[in-house]
Amino acid sequence: MRDHPMLPGLTPTVFVMTNPMKLPSAQQRSEGVACVTADDFRWEKAHIKSTSLLGAVFSRQISVDAGALETIMFRGDYLSEASSSNVWVIKEGKVMGPPKDQLVLEGIRYGLIEEMCRALGLDFELRRITRAEVLAADELLLSSATKEVLPVTLLDGQPVGNGKPGPIYTKLYTAYQQAKREQST
Repeated sequence: MRDHPMLPGLTPTVFVMTNPMKLPSAQQRSEGVACVTADDFRWEKAHIKSTSLLGAVFSRQISVDAGALETIMFRGDYLSEASSSNVWVIKEGKVMGPPKDQLVLEGIRYGLIEEMCRALGLDFELRRITRAEVLAADELLLSSATKEVLPVTLLDGQPVGNGKPGPIYTKLYTAYQQAKREQST
């Protein structure tokens, strides 16, 4: 019979997968990337990383179909994350991101972004961010292991800020590269 309870004494399964890591191009870093927005239709346990990536696959396909790099998602009126990245909103020099809760998968770079902001003397805040705030951002950034820190310069066909990577991106990208060098020594 088919059944799904979590019975006592089960042995966890371990799944490991590797792929070559392809970092963003120099052009993507210097010009920024395009993203599109969509409703976050995934389940409300987004903080759990599992092998069931169907929600991420569907949301990523939205950006592929639109010729964009990522899909930035909203739950109702509030920013959640992108299909495979965390999203950072910069307004008047402050770096903001969604709170660490069950609606966002805390990427492995979440803490690093906060550490770099503090080291650089940048204001940093985790809180609910409205769609209007995202659309009015001076800068938008993506972060992930494969994207590192990457500027979004076009969102739904409209320029973000002045349509070019901004000064906060430049500072965070430089700090990120320094953190990588320090880890490798």
